[in-house]
Amino acid sequence: MSRPRKIRVTINGRKVEAAVAPNQTLAEFLRCHLSLTGTKEGCDTGDCGACTVLLDGKAVNSCLVLAVETHGGSVTTIEGLSSDGELHPLQQVFIDNGTVQCGFCTPGMILGAKALLDENPNPSEEDIRLGLAGNLCRCTGYVNIVKAVGAAAKVLRGGK
Repeated sequence: MSRPRKIRVTINGRKVEAAVAPNQTLAEFLRCHLSLTGTKEGCDTGDCGACTVLLDGKAVNSCLVLAVETHGGSVTTIEGLSSDGELHPLQQVFIDNGTVQCGFCTPGMILGAKALLDENPNPSEEDIRLGLAGNLCRCTGYVNIVKAVGAAAKVLRGGK
């Protein structure tokens, strides 16, 4: 068995130092060691997107990233998206548009949408659908999710 490796990573704005097994995934580290359970473990193969987090601003499947790979980086989970007790506009728009049914895919969808909107603040419907293509939802049919991301884009652009 390989020895644990020390990592330093910023998670949701907080500096974290930890010893992690070389084969431990970021999803396991977030859920089991930091109790950040908003990151869901679905397929463990990178197919469902339920474990999506932002790593240095980019959406990644945390089940495919080793915790040691985050050393020196910055991770944002759904718990870190809100600030000062206020929901992020994406979170609020998802609620307002009725996108949340079972909620299992919601954190990954929101973080995937954030990465998309950070890169493309005025996406077309096709851009949104392509941007969220790696996030699966079994409940909604995606219509309200796509609408919510479009509405969030408008809010984040200042209503324009």
